[in-house]
Amino acid sequence: MYRIFLYILVLITFIYIGWSNVVSDENVTPADEVISEQVITASSSLTQSSGDQALPQESLTDSYEVLKVIDGDTIVVNKNGISETIRMIGVDTPETVHPSKAVQCFGVEASSQTKSWLVGQSVRLEIDSSQGERDKYGRMLAYVFRADGLFINQELIAKGFAYEYTYNLPYKYQAEFKAAEEKARTDKQGLWAESACAGDSEVSRVPQNTPTYPADHSDKDCADFATQAAAQSYFEANGGSSTYNYDRLDSDADGTACESLP
Repeated sequence: MYRIFLYILVLITFIYIGWSNVVSDENVTPADEVISEQVITASSSLTQSSGDQALPQESLTDSYEVLKVIDGDTIVVNKNGISETIRMIGVDTPETVHPSKAVQCFGVEASSQTKSWLVGQSVRLEIDSSQGERDKYGRMLAYVFRADGLFINQELIAKGFAYEYTYNLPYKYQAEFKAAEEKARTDKQGLWAESACAGDSEVSRVPQNTPTYPADHSDKDCADFATQAAAQSYFEANGGSSTYNYDRLDSDADGTACESLP
């Protein structure tokens, strides 16, 4: 009799425990499940974020209003309330306002084109650490992007309004700019057209009224010349070119001597 009673007691205990678990599960509301999922998701995201820290992408500076276009490759912007002169990196347009140089072939066209792109516009500026922040004239050196993404430096070269220009060290977009110039030359765009500059696109490389030098074959360096024009004349008089670096005056083999001179 006692053994039967014990069996009944054990059976009742098991039934009670099973019923309690069912009630506990039924009391879990959908809101509780949502909160639980959110906690798990947040925890998972935190773990993933801490284990996968991507480096920030290179960004451009803020947008600046263009106040003035000086010539094809130089503009003035409103930078935090200050008028800042910007010299575009990697490009060289024919001169129109240089104090010691005459207006060069296709210079007016280049200046007009830059004005048509930028007057009344805003631009973003990208600095290149390989070129420094400013040139010897105090102008800020930068790549210029119009608000809609047009890359002004490269577009000037691609449309034949400018030459690719390496001042000293290679720069970020050098390969792209050189390729753009080669294509513009091949396609006879802008200053490369046969009708431009009397068919001689290189005329704008040497300003008018440049002093001439006889071929004297003396060993000179850039410090021996007062201006780039004088160095260029000497360089060419002695057979210097992009393929012949006479007296080592053309450091980047582009046919232009002593580019650091005024």
